Amino acid sequence: MANETGKNAADAANEATRNAADAATGAANQATDQMRAGAEKLQAAGGAMADTGSQLGMKMLDQAETNTAEAFKAMRAAAAANDVSEIMRIQSEYIRDQGSRSVGQVREISELIANFGRTAMGQMTGRS
Repeated sequence: MANETGKNAADAANEATRNAADAATGAANQATDQMRAGAEKLQAAGGAMADTGSQLGMKMLDQAETNTAEAFKAMRAAAAANDVSEIMRIQSEYIRDQGSRSVGQVREISELIANFGRTAMGQMTGRS
């Protein structure tokens, strides 16, 4: 009878150990899956960031090209002007137009950055 009681206690201990090991394995697998999902979200956000960075860079180059072309256009017109009042008019028009252009360009860049932020947050939270 004492042997049987000892055997039952050993069996119960073995069963408890097995259950604990199974629970620990399940928790480790769940943590691994969560970490993998998090890494995939980060990778997707990183890809979106690279794409947005490229778009942003191209947009800024396009804007710089436009601004440079408009500046040279105004300089050519000023160089061909007949008097100082015409130069002042050309310069005034250029400054006014450049101000308007700058506002539009800032808006474009801001929209790109805001869209990136929304996309990245959506990917990170799973709400894309």
